[in-house]
Amino acid sequence: MDETREDPYETLLRLRASIDNIDAALVHMLAERFRATKQVGVLKATNDLPASDPDRERQQVARLRTLAEDAHLDPEFAEKWFKFVVAEVIRHHVDAGAEENERP
Repeated sequence: MDETREDPYETLLRLRASIDNIDAALVHMLAERFRATKQVGVLKATNDLPASDPDRERQQVARLRTLAEDAHLDPEFAEKWFKFVVAEVIRHHVDAGAEENERP
């Protein structure tokens, strides 16, 4: 075996460690995103604003598709990811609105 080549098992472990670090960073970033969107939800609920904003969502989809293309990521995947996250955010906003309406 060539001494300059890394053992495939060691390469696999190194790559998996990198993936694990990226996954951890993604979870923390999503948590931060949801903290911010929770504040948006409370703001919308206390001001009787709609839980969703289709115009903003369309703008974000276009922006994220462009970012994905620039990053060599499938734009369809980026859009699906965004729509999944937005659906969860809207659910939180609706819940926040229901809680706000239950207050005396």
